Amino acid sequence: MMDWTGMRMAATAVLAAAAIANLGGESKAAVAEKINQPTYSAWFKYEPEAELAWQFSAVPNDPNRVLVQRRGGVRSEKGKKVFVLYPRPSTAYDTAITKILEVFAAKNLDAEFTIVNFGNDGDRGRSAMREIKDRRFDLAFSMGSEATAWLHDNFRGEKTPVVSVCSKDPVELGQIKDYTSGSGTNFAYTSLNMPIDAQMAYLLELKPELRNIGVLVDLKNVSAVQTQAEPLAKFARQRSIQVQMIGLKESERANDEVAQLVPQAVTAMRKSDPTLSNSIFWITGSTAVFREIATINRHADRVPVLSVVPEVVRPGDDSAVLSVGVSFESNAHLAAVYGADILTGRAEAGSLKAGIVTPPDIAINFRKAREIGLKIPFGFFESAGYIYDYDGHVARANGRFVSQRR
Repeated sequence: MMDWTGMRMAATAVLAAAAIANLGGESKAAVAEKINQPTYSAWFKYEPEAELAWQFSAVPNDPNRVLVQRRGGVRSEKGKKVFVLYPRPSTAYDTAITKILEVFAAKNLDAEFTIVNFGNDGDRGRSAMREIKDRRFDLAFSMGSEATAWLHDNFRGEKTPVVSVCSKDPVELGQIKDYTSGSGTNFAYTSLNMPIDAQMAYLLELKPELRNIGVLVDLKNVSAVQTQAEPLAKFARQRSIQVQMIGLKESERANDEVAQLVPQAVTAMRKSDPTLSNSIFWITGSTAVFREIATINRHADRVPVLSVVPEVVRPGDDSAVLSVGVSFESNAHLAAVYGADILTGRAEAGSLKAGIVTPPDIAINFRKAREIGLKIPFGFFESAGYIYDYDGHVARANGRFVSQRR
């Protein structure tokens, strides 16, 4: 996702700094108002096309709240109120909220969104839950694994239905018993994960003689550890594939940790795979990890860097070579459909089975593949939703070929 909104916010931040210097020490909020910079810009972003259908408004004296209403529309008495709970900023959530709004606009749903960042703070989380109940919201989206875990522990059994977005596997996390039954509560769960046996089938098709997997994970991201890193490691070890668990302890020092741990993993891989032709690195869905893709690539030698997150496959060189997983956009699309069906009375949250996107989202960067001499199976090419060519430019997007004019 090209963050044009982020670029615009960065530009206005420069203006804000200049304005503060020239406005006699006025507050940042006052300066932001003068130059039309939203007070929520530090944690809430979206793709600019969302503004075609939706109007975004800051809430006075509350920088952790955004109101989103249909542009040019008049809310009716039958209009629905939707609450979205964020735990923190994330580019994944930027992608997800854009997709949810796109789906709701396409379905012409009369809805108003209240979006709140509770910052993983217990008191603010409880305040948000009281608001959902007191204002009788028709639906809530829990954005990310942390918000979903919070609401799962504290909001089950309430009247307002909840749909999870950008959240890891609810079965692995113990939030729902299986993939075929609904929760039986006010929750409908979707999953950012694909079944580990299916995911490993793709990896073994890519590397039939796979000997080593270096799993990169943020150890503070409990959901990524429990639902992605540990199941993959267990599956691999049962098949005599050696696992190098590359756990980052401090997200603030992720760059330094990656620069130290990845070369160590390469050295360990060479003991059983001297040419590194049967080894891979595997990036889990941890922001602290995948934002360091450039550093990972720099120290990975000739070992292919693959990702569970399709968005880590990008134009140019700062990219994973291949991804097999569920994109934030695909997951959000499914969550939005769940939410729309609940609001229109077509489904009850508790009856919806855990939402898993199938087939998986595959993305390929052939520039990186050529650089390390990796052969991509033709079946991967046929199924890929995103492909970047040997020059690193997009050749296929959303499953459609893109013409390049240079």
